[in-house]
Amino acid sequence: MISAFFVVLISFLAGMDGILDEFQFQQPIVAATLIGLANGHVTEGIILGGTLQMLALGWMNIGAAVAPDAALASVVSAYLVTGPAQVSVYEGMAIAVPLAIAGQVLTIGVRTLTVVLAHVADRQAEKGSLRGLDAVNMAALTLQGLRIAIPTIIVIAVGAGPVNAALNAIPDVITKGLAVAGGFIVVVGYAMVINMMATPELWPFFFLGFALSAVTELNLIAMGIIGLVLALIYLQLSPRFNGGNDGGGSEGGSSSGSSGDQIDAILNNY
Repeated sequence: MISAFFVVLISFLAGMDGILDEFQFQQPIVAATLIGLANGHVTEGIILGGTLQMLALGWMNIGAAVAPDAALASVVSAYLVTGPAQVSVYEGMAIAVPLAIAGQVLTIGVRTLTVVLAHVADRQAEKGSLRGLDAVNMAALTLQGLRIAIPTIIVIAVGAGPVNAALNAIPDVITKGLAVAGGFIVVVGYAMVINMMATPELWPFFFLGFALSAVTELNLIAMGIIGLVLALIYLQLSPRFNGGNDGGGSEGGSSSGSSGDQIDAILNNY
C-alpha cells in the first residue's frame, strides 16, 4: 500500500514537471528509477529508464506540435516492470511507445482545458489579485499532475492479473514490432548526442570512450571520474578557454589572470 502511494505521488510529480521542467521528474531515467525504488526493484527501473531516456531524446516539442509524452510512458511501463505484474524490460519498452502516444492525446486535452484557466487568470490580473493568480497556476499544474496520476491509479487498481492477460493477448508481431520501432528511435537519440559532439575538439574524447569501455575493470563511477578529469584538463590547456595563443613570453604571463577567470566562469556555470 505504501509503495502504491509513492508510485502515485511520483506519477503526479512527473505530470506537473512535464510543464514546469524544473526538477526533471518527467525524464524516464528519473521517473523509472524512482518507481523502481518504490517497488523495491531499482535495477530494473534504472535499466528501463536508461533505455527509454535514449528513446525520449528523439521526442521534442517543435512549435505547436506536441511530442509523445515521456512521463506517462516511463511511469506506467516502469510500474508494470517493477510492480506486481513483473513484465520484462523488453516488454516494458514495447508498451512505452503506445503509452507515449496516449499521453500525447491526454496532454493536448489538458492544455485545451487550461485555455479556460488562462482567461480566469486574466480576470484575476485585472483585479490585481496575486493570490488568485497563484491559485489558477496551481490549478493548471494540478490538472497536469492528474493527467499522469489517474492512469497510474487505474493500472494499480486493475491489478497484475488482468494486466498480464491483456499483455499476453497482444500478438507477438505487434509487441516485437513496437520494440523494434522503439529501438530505431533510440538510435535517433544516439545520433542527436553524437551530432552535438561532432566537433574536431570532441571527437578524440568520443573514440577514447570506446577504448576505455573495453577495460572491464572500470565501472561507471570510474568512467565518470576519468571523464571529469579529462574535461578539467581540456579546459585548462585549450587556448579556446584560457585566452592564450602561445605559451611563452610576456603575453602568456599577462593572460594568466584572465585565464583563471574564464575557467572559473565555465566551471561555475556547471
